[in-house]
Amino acid sequence: MFGETIPMSDTESQPEAELSRLELALRASNEGIWDWWPARQDIYYSRRILEFLECRENTPPNIFLEPFASIHPEDRDAFAARVRAALSPGGPEILGTDCRVLSGSGVWRWLRIRGTVVRDRSGATQRIAGSMIDISLRKTAEAQAAEERHQLRQLIDHVPLQIYFKDTASRFVLVNDQMAEWNGMGHPRDVIGKHDRDLFAASHWQEAEADEKAIMATGTPVTGKLEHEVRADGSETWVLTSKFPWYDRHGALRGTFGVSSDVTRLVKAEHRSAALASALAERNQAYEEEVQLAREIQQAFASPEIPPITTDSLTLHLDSRYLPISGLAGDFFEIVPIGQDKVGLLICDVMGHGVRSALVVAMLRGLLEKQKRSIADPAAYLRGLNNGLVSIFEKARITMFATAFYAVIDLTTGELTCSCAGHPGAILAGQGSIHALAKSKQERGPALGLVPDARYPLITRPISAGHRLLLFTDGIFECSTQGGQQFMESRLLETVRENADLPLDSLLNRIVATVLEHAQDHRFDDDVCLLGAEITAR
Repeated sequence: MFGETIPMSDTESQPEAELSRLELALRASNEGIWDWWPARQDIYYSRRILEFLECRENTPPNIFLEPFASIHPEDRDAFAARVRAALSPGGPEILGTDCRVLSGSGVWRWLRIRGTVVRDRSGATQRIAGSMIDISLRKTAEAQAAEERHQLRQLIDHVPLQIYFKDTASRFVLVNDQMAEWNGMGHPRDVIGKHDRDLFAASHWQEAEADEKAIMATGTPVTGKLEHEVRADGSETWVLTSKFPWYDRHGALRGTFGVSSDVTRLVKAEHRSAALASALAERNQAYEEEVQLAREIQQAFASPEIPPITTDSLTLHLDSRYLPISGLAGDFFEIVPIGQDKVGLLICDVMGHGVRSALVVAMLRGLLEKQKRSIADPAAYLRGLNNGLVSIFEKARITMFATAFYAVIDLTTGELTCSCAGHPGAILAGQGSIHALAKSKQERGPALGLVPDARYPLITRPISAGHRLLLFTDGIFECSTQGGQQFMESRLLETVRENADLPLDSLLNRIVATVLEHAQDHRFDDDVCLLGAEITAR
């Protein structure tokens, strides 16, 4: 029962029982005890500390004696200062420090050292006794986490975009150097805690705050929005902004985060004359249409209804499945209208998951806007995306990449052109045949973000009524059974062949169901993105 006194054995005294309890408690906490009388050279270590130090009872080093040779050089000065303070008359009553200590095998171990200082009436130190515990694993994990945070900060501070995180009250909690400079601040910390109302006039901050509240309420991001920023001094700027809900690793809503790029020079230039103002209005209209299309595609992640594209004789049907395994995924696709009879299909898989991948996805979406001139040329389109990512990653001094497959379908010429950047090849089925595109090394280019000025081969195939094109990310075939057997691309190809008579939406459902039946626990191990296109006669 709680609070009940543990009975002593017949041969065990009260002090011995107390020591026994202490030993059991220390063993449970993985701690050892030490006892040192500063007037002596030797020191007492319990068996657990001897295991930490990897030495025998008759050869233990007294780590508290100068010149503190057993203490790591980087920790030695701080350790020496604390020991000397404990030995000084009238010094602190507690000796506490974390430091690396050299073990008998030559390995540096992180130890947490705590001790109580016993003094005589004059304040002189007579005895110091306490405990030690090995915290090496925790220190290693802390160092790894700190390095990852440093890498992420490098990426955030070097990209040519304004990046920021806000809490649920729309106050800044993290900004990069670009964002601080954009707001006239000398350092990112000068922006922390501020609200848009502290930086902008009501015409801008009220609209921004309303967008952020809607994002947090619905979980739906706002992408590619042109914002007119008016500051308190009357100066005006324009930015292209994408904002997303910010969830922590447990799925709890923390606020919002966003990426903005400066388009002020373009907007002001087009405002300088009536002719340019008209051109700007047309461009803004086209931009709004693209933004609306992007929103429809995002909604299609939950509802795969995508409007068909038609000519006088043909109809192109599009359908998709988007199954992220977490709130922030690295897979995405874009359907890019090129003309009334031509469309571009892009599918992309960014390395990793979480905030880092979502930031790269946001950067890629920004780069897509800059590649409009090459939108009808898949090889040039991928080359432009690659050079943009390489530039960003080189400035941040980190290694990341994204794979992509981009295809252009021209209903008038009956031609399919595509290029591959380290991505699984698409499947083309119809006219009694089925095969995978970009299977050979000669038909593939490297992943985006790795090789400057990389070249991407162009693949051309005839396409007509009855043809289907299936684009996908590797999560669809890398699912494994409990025994480690993957679904594989060959089985995906066979699944498409066996279900060729099904409608496009049913085919996508059948593929997902077949993979889940194969997978352990009937769930995906990675984000899954499927994009299907089918040409039919009108």
